[in-house]
Amino acid sequence: MSVLSYLQGRASGAVLSEAERSSISTSISTLSSRLSGYFTVAGDGLSSKFQFGSSTRGTILPRRMDGQSDIDYMIVFQKAGFNPQTYLDRLKRFAQERYSTSELYQSNPTVVLELNHIKFDLVPALHQWGTYYKIPSSPTAWQDTNPIDFNTTLETANRNNRYLLKPTIRLAKLWNAANGYVYESYGLEKRIAGMSFWLCTNERDYLFSVFDQLDAYTGTQWRNDRINRAKGIVRQVREYERQLMPYNAEAEVKKLIPE
Repeated sequence: MSVLSYLQGRASGAVLSEAERSSISTSISTLSSRLSGYFTVAGDGLSSKFQFGSSTRGTILPRRMDGQSDIDYMIVFQKAGFNPQTYLDRLKRFAQERYSTSELYQSNPTVVLELNHIKFDLVPALHQWGTYYKIPSSPTAWQDTNPIDFNTTLETANRNNRYLLKPTIRLAKLWNAANGYVYESYGLEKRIAGMSFWLCTNERDYLFSVFDQLDAYTGTQWRNDRINRAKGIVRQVREYERQLMPYNAEAEVKKLIPE
């Protein structure tokens, strides 16, 4: 097996299975129905609710590969005028009543609902205009967001890069999860989507270029150490390949993207 075929296999395997997708779809349908049945006061209910984030972009990892893998679900309230904590509290009360046996906690700025097969991040929101919304930046402050804007950016970047950007992102997220989350997942995706990949033609080239372009100046030493280690592995793989030592190169790349 070559370095390229190994990475291709890991990238193609780092996707949700049909059973996982079906289970998530069922859970989302149930969640949507329970939300509609709970928030029923006219004028003080929900204007919309929808899934967003990596699960809608094809870059989410299975939870067995990423313990922080979750489904982002935006819940848009009709009535504005309150601070974020008010809406977070309302979502917590909903989850406590309708999911009484599931694990529930607040992880600013979301309410986390953990089911057996997946974790949901419930995000309260207020509609602004078009596809723009206000979501919590803290329990007391709002921030503006366009939850589908990056999807469009990533689709364009993926198309312009031989449809290899999404597999590359999944590989980079495998590395990130295996190394204690050097980067926040969404931030890593945005960083990679903004990179240039001159002369890259396959998953190996793209992934190695990602690590070439990451800088080890995060302000946190352990993060810098993990990035520098990854860069060192990439250099060693290239050296083994230059010396026509494919088995050594494959063994080395498995230090970067574990089996």
